[in-house]
Amino acid sequence: MRAVYVDNNATTRVAPEVIEAMLPYLAEQWGNPSSMHTFGGQVMHAVDAAREATAALIGAEPREIIFMSCGTEADNTVIHSALAAAPNKSRIITTAVEHPAVLNPMKELQKKGYDVVFLPVDTEGRLNLHELEDALDANTALVSVMWGNNETGVLFPIERIAELCAMRHIPLHVDAVQAVGKIPIDLARVPITYLALSGHKLHAPKGVGALFVRKGTPFTPLISGGHQERGRRGGTENVASIVGLGRACTLAGEHLDEEQTRVAALRDRLEHEILTTIPRAFRQGDPAMRLPNTTNIGFEAIEGEAILLLLNEYGICASSGSACTSGSLDPSHVLVAMGIPFTRAHGSIRFSLSRYNTDADVDFILEKLPGIIARLRELSPVP
Repeated sequence: MRAVYVDNNATTRVAPEVIEAMLPYLAEQWGNPSSMHTFGGQVMHAVDAAREATAALIGAEPREIIFMSCGTEADNTVIHSALAAAPNKSRIITTAVEHPAVLNPMKELQKKGYDVVFLPVDTEGRLNLHELEDALDANTALVSVMWGNNETGVLFPIERIAELCAMRHIPLHVDAVQAVGKIPIDLARVPITYLALSGHKLHAPKGVGALFVRKGTPFTPLISGGHQERGRRGGTENVASIVGLGRACTLAGEHLDEEQTRVAALRDRLEHEILTTIPRAFRQGDPAMRLPNTTNIGFEAIEGEAILLLLNEYGICASSGSACTSGSLDPSHVLVAMGIPFTRAHGSIRFSLSRYNTDADVDFILEKLPGIIARLRELSPVP
């Protein structure tokens, strides 16, 4: 049975070109990049090339890129460093719909006495910029706002948020894990202070990510150790995965137009057919300002887990929300924050596509899904 994989916001297939680029650094070129000899030095050249490729995708300078293990480490590093740079400030502003990599550290800081502001969103998942502007004050140490929501795909107006923060000299951290490689990003133009990305969301392997720190920004490492990453992140570099990330970033740049056109068209066709052929199905999230690959659909009076189990019987891989909260029977905190009714939020499915998806994949989902929903509706105690 073939897999129809539409869970790309959870993780992505590693691109064949990425695997090919990594293999030499798992076999022939296995030296330590910090070594003084040529055998290690040539490995450092590969790390430097990957840094240049990663920077190029987001309009940064190579020296502004720090390689990390994942987006979660990058997010936590930012929070740690920003608060260390502003010890006399206690306000942090974020949103109620952030990924757990940001949301949970913020909740911990709140327990320690920090004034953490969790900005609300409306029923389409959108921020009210007036509320953000009103929350900014001289006591604000950091603003942390995601670029693209991992569950709904909703895009926040980061360029405008960056302007508001820059006018007040307040650092802005953007979790762009879902956005990088899907939408154009130019940090030479947008005054973001920190930006986090993760390799396994853009067809690189798991276990590697990167953090952009704008030059001139005070920085305190989360992981202290050796002199790696110019003293900003201790630990011997994960060379093969870093090389893979660099290659994936180059490929992402080459396929950016495809994400905006062909992948978006596949998403739109899938969404339209579901909404027009299945009763009591609702799109959740802003229909315009969102990632080109993501749709979140709520099916009234059905459990999302039951839908996923039956989809899985046909080899269709989707999600009921964030992979980092799977296993929980509680409705998504994102949908709760949006005010989605419980009976719909509990039956929500996220379909997230990639450039490897085809029209045949969409056809197969549309062939199987209506029958699954009808079958579950017959069994549902809720009319």
